Amino acid sequence: MDKLLNIIGKSEGACGSCSTGGCGTCSPAAPKLEAPAVLSRRQFGYTALAASAAAVLAGCSKQEPAEAAAAPLPPALSPELNVVQSSKGPVMTTLEEFYKMGPGPSSSHTMGPMRITYDFFQKVSKLPDDQLKRATALKVHLYGSLSATGKGHGTDRASLAGLLGKAPATCPPEFLDSLAANPDEAHKVTIGPSTLNLTLKDIIFDATKGEFHHPNTMTAKLLAGDETLYELEYYSVGGGFIEWKGYKPPDKGQPKYPYEHARELKKYLIDDKIPLPKLLLANEMAISGKSEKDIWEFLDQVSEVMLRGVNTGLTVDSVLPGPIKLHSKAAAMQRNLKTSSKGEAGRAVTRIASYGFAMGEENARGHIIVTAPTAGSAGIIPAIVKSLNDLNTPQQKIREGFLAAAAIGYLCKHNATLSGAEGGCQAEVGVGSSMGAAMAAQTLGASPKVVSNAAESALEHHLGMTCDPVAGYVQVPCIERCAYGAVKAWTAYCIASEEIPEERRVDLDTAISAMALTAKEMNAKYKETSEGGLAVSLVLC
Repeated sequence: MDKLLNIIGKSEGACGSCSTGGCGTCSPAAPKLEAPAVLSRRQFGYTALAASAAAVLAGCSKQEPAEAAAAPLPPALSPELNVVQSSKGPVMTTLEEFYKMGPGPSSSHTMGPMRITYDFFQKVSKLPDDQLKRATALKVHLYGSLSATGKGHGTDRASLAGLLGKAPATCPPEFLDSLAANPDEAHKVTIGPSTLNLTLKDIIFDATKGEFHHPNTMTAKLLAGDETLYELEYYSVGGGFIEWKGYKPPDKGQPKYPYEHARELKKYLIDDKIPLPKLLLANEMAISGKSEKDIWEFLDQVSEVMLRGVNTGLTVDSVLPGPIKLHSKAAAMQRNLKTSSKGEAGRAVTRIASYGFAMGEENARGHIIVTAPTAGSAGIIPAIVKSLNDLNTPQQKIREGFLAAAAIGYLCKHNATLSGAEGGCQAEVGVGSSMGAAMAAQTLGASPKVVSNAAESALEHHLGMTCDPVAGYVQVPCIERCAYGAVKAWTAYCIASEEIPEERRVDLDTAISAMALTAKEMNAKYKETSEGGLAVSLVLC
């Protein structure tokens, strides 16, 4: 406990510092996805509101939970997806692919769709002028989980922004806010010789259930009247990663130390007598082709964005967007720490929790965050970084911590999932907490065994966690889970650093395998559809 207090109990203040790619072919029009006979978009979106209204009229009587048996297990992901195929070889993910900067509140439902439509904008901009001069409209159709909870995630405004040529990492949050505030306003976009007028009505919430390649499926179309000039089917596969029909991953170098599992990393560390950060850096340079200097500069940028988000969140009192009317907590928690009578242990835990709240609330506001591994879990790693920053930890140590955290995220992505729509919240907050534990352990000088044990411990105690966002917003329970995820990460590090490492019974690979199995068997209602759990139990009065 003394070590924990020394780490996170130093400071009361808040100071601190698509790839457009190409599928290789001009894809023909994707096959039309037919909407099955289910609730319409409007019916689906207002079911929760109708229940709330009835509860108000009845004096807010308790709402009976829905029968879980009503929702079948989701279909398996299409084997054609690269995210499935890539799990059959060595880890090839790079830091810039993993730590993505862009607007919240959801990496799969906000940042991913915005990357998709920005990619589509770039692709259609390269079409021949004789084809583009016939264009009259751009349309996007959202399916599955994107349609079911897209309103609460701001999927429509993010998708429109991408169609208008706005890049996720640099789009001002104020522009996204203006799209939501003025839904009928037309926005001009020039594509070759044509200038088109686009509104939020061009983003269509379509079928929520069907035979989709991925739960987060969407199509983008360039139209000439009723004729489709160009169409692509896309998939937001989790953590802000995207694919499209016919997708071929970009060419990369081969890793110097190829691995698929933690046990292979461990063998390299022993056989080659190489520190974990050095191994991960060598792989990053080999795969991405970037220099060591470029890699450190990128990680410094990630650190800066995270610290800026936490420090901003610690100073803002507001009601967060949406029907929940949730009040932010981070600023009040930080103020109250100065007069807290909970003792140093209580203040230490409250402080790191407030950091998790701060970034989680910034994410809910739609401000710029970093996926770590997702937007819904974006408060955890920044809370760890802020706590390390409070200690005046050397930046080089923090860089190495980012490498260790990324390795955990890579393994989870490679062998399980980072998507709440596939694996529930265990795949988001669970993985984020696991990454945070590894980062704390690596940065503070723990052995590779302790780093691995800390990551396993944090992940193990999130297994089975559902994703059931109330009203489809990344607020309840998401923000508070970021706070708990950060605290659990520190707890996992403390346990792993004080136990006898060789006596831990469950290893990291086993925990990741368990997460993958749990994700596969989890009821579809608890995978980001807002059809179960808190989403139907909490009455909004």
